[in-house]
Amino acid sequence: MALPDNSSGVPEGLPFPEIIELNVGGQVYITRYSTLTSVPDSRLWEMFSQKSPAGLARDTKGRFFVDRDGFLFRYILDYMRDQQLVLPDHFPERGRLQREAEFFNLPELVKLLAPKISKQNSLGEEGCQSDPEDSSPSTDATHSLATLGAAAAACSTLGSGGVDGKHSGFITIGYRGSYTLGRDSQTDAKFRRVARIMVCGKTSLAKEVFGETLNESRDPDRPPERYTSRYYLKFTFLEQAFDKLADAGFHMVACNSTGTCAFAHDQTDDKIWTSYTEYVFYRE
Repeated sequence: MALPDNSSGVPEGLPFPEIIELNVGGQVYITRYSTLTSVPDSRLWEMFSQKSPAGLARDTKGRFFVDRDGFLFRYILDYMRDQQLVLPDHFPERGRLQREAEFFNLPELVKLLAPKISKQNSLGEEGCQSDPEDSSPSTDATHSLATLGAAAAACSTLGSGGVDGKHSGFITIGYRGSYTLGRDSQTDAKFRRVARIMVCGKTSLAKEVFGETLNESRDPDRPPERYTSRYYLKFTFLEQAFDKLADAGFHMVACNSTGTCAFAHDQTDDKIWTSYTEYVFYRE
């Protein structure tokens, strides 16, 4: 007796395969159908509980496409697996992750990400709270004034980031570029094709300068006081990076470059030039 063919991996009676590929904002994720439907009434549950996948957007390779932050989706998917929130230390994107949780209709995750204020309104991650909860006169006035003064000073420091809100340090920008040059004319040359702009330096400085244009996916758990060489930018225009550094008060102090040349094809004299270049910026 012939057995039914189930080579597509689609569970019997369901229009979706057991293993599903997602393209979320350009980042590819592979997960189980049961994970995506683990939270009833969530947006992912609604997407993958349909009778047919025909209405869902797909990319050019047939993966289901979701137009959201692909780097923060890793935490959404982690939560969908066991309904627990585990974030790295010094996680800087809590507010943005809460917005993603709201979009995916995960109310319990939204609650876990909501700002928490202690009973004494002490200073926390989400802001400065200098007014004491109990407004009744204290028996120790000197102690109360000292506490309020320390809180106010801490608020001032956190708000300004120091005397002028800026710290000194180095940031290095690096990129690998290439262009092809024909034998007869330079007009057809494809100049400076930049695949990725890399950022090296102190984590806090890199985030201050480049903000949301900084891609931290290769080193997401790096504390702000540590250094990294694994960040890169979400854009590929060197001048845009230079503008951001100049706006933040940085000046170029050094640069270096290496290059190689090879023939593009055996039958032509077209040459491919490749280079690696670094620019070092410093702010006093």
